[in-house]
Amino acid sequence: MSSINYFTHESAYADEGCVIGEGTKIWHFCHVMGNAKIGKNCNLGQNVFIASNVILGDHVKVQNNVSIYEGVICEDHVFLGPSMVFTNVYNPRSGVERKDEYRKTIVKKGASIGANATIVCGNNIGRYAFIGAGAVVKSEVPDYAMMAGVPARQIGWMSEFGEKLEFDIDGMAICKGNGEQYQMKENVVVKIS
Repeated sequence: MSSINYFTHESAYADEGCVIGEGTKIWHFCHVMGNAKIGKNCNLGQNVFIASNVILGDHVKVQNNVSIYEGVICEDHVFLGPSMVFTNVYNPRSGVERKDEYRKTIVKKGASIGANATIVCGNNIGRYAFIGAGAVVKSEVPDYAMMAGVPARQIGWMSEFGEKLEFDIDGMAICKGNGEQYQMKENVVVKIS
């Protein structure tokens, strides 16, 4: 274990070889395996499991009962809602060893994944995307996309502030929360302010 100035509850385990950033809090009954890397000012709620070689950026919030398996990378400012699920093997079988078939999943900066959502391995989540509670993601998610349902489908666009974006005929939208401007061209959204 390597770092300074972070908190680990007495019921949690942080294995030798993991790296934990300054200001991070690891709460009741968590387990961080060796070779996991957790950034600064993260918060791991109760009963969180972090597998070897998982990478969490800075300011990542992991709510209660989340397991993050090998192959998952979460960039800065990601939110993982209560009991959401990642997979890392596409077709698991108890009697078949498939550790060499782990598929990487990247959750990009600022994305939020709602409670009880499932992210099928190998599908990346775009920057500031919003995955609704209970959604099952089986395909790539674009930046700023708002996804819901089983299987998840895109139902709109969301700002970095967390407001639904309404685009005008010229492909422009203004966030109602902070006034930032966004532009959509060919179904790709970018912040322009």
